[in-house]
Amino acid sequence: MTMTSTTDTLFQANLAEHLQLFQQLSGLSPEVSEAGRRIAAALAQGGKLMLCGNGGSAADAQHIASELTGRFIQERRPLAGIALTTDSSALTCIGNDYAFDEVFARQLRALGRAGDVLIGISTSGNSANVVKAVQAAREMGITVIGLLGRDGGALKPLSDVAIVVPSKVTARIQEAHILIGHTLCGLIEHELGLA
Repeated sequence: MTMTSTTDTLFQANLAEHLQLFQQLSGLSPEVSEAGRRIAAALAQGGKLMLCGNGGSAADAQHIASELTGRFIQERRPLAGIALTTDSSALTCIGNDYAFDEVFARQLRALGRAGDVLIGISTSGNSANVVKAVQAAREMGITVIGLLGRDGGALKPLSDVAIVVPSKVTARIQEAHILIGHTLCGLIEHELGLA
């Protein structure tokens, strides 16, 4: 088998898996709509959206936050979106002085307030540091949206709105997460009358 045919085969397999999963995502519409409404309501009241996750999910957190502070589709005022994954000094200080499990929860306790929203992103639903952040959010009166995969894991019952992508493949879950993240940004602009 040549390199080209191997590449083509892998691409076709990934594409087929992607399309099969994405055909199932319409079932998540109620949860995605509810999440968009809750985030928009918090932002309208002067609250903020905070996001956290690990690895690719950290990148997704940053991506979604940047769509709010910059712009998504329409020219508009900036919206308060903060990725708790971006401050390397805070992450390394908290990880070193406390534990890696605390890197998001401690930042959330410093920056969050009742009426804010936290999106906890985890393809397994079981990331320990995201679980700790979600637990802190619940104690503080912060709405929790779980952007999850597989069966939702430990984070599903801790979330006010759980958006669970029905796949066991991390790459496919992450592909769905960014579609959902973009949809949330569009819903926020629509709900706030900014689009």
